[in-house]
Amino acid sequence: MNDLHAWLLQQHHGLRTFHTFQQKLTTLSGDEPEQRALCRLLSSLVGGYIEAFDEEPLPVAVADRAYQRLLDLVASLDFRASADHRLADLNRVAACDLWH
Repeated sequence: MNDLHAWLLQQHHGLRTFHTFQQKLTTLSGDEPEQRALCRLLSSLVGGYIEAFDEEPLPVAVADRAYQRLLDLVASLDFRASADHRLADLNRVAACDLWH
């Protein structure tokens, strides 16, 4: 997850970043199959955001907030944590909303 976070830190807050992030999650899911659930939840979270604003005007404040929430969320995830901690991470991602 550190690589994803480092990459995300270097990106713009636009929808293209979120599309590319989804692609990176697909690759990560294939490379680390034990993390598929987390990758799928993150991809779904990002996909909902993309769908909500695709071809719609995206206010800068909303884009900034969504980007920061995603950045904070990814920074907080630990692939090597205990099963209980990873389950808590999954629940946190499942409950997350990027733009509200």
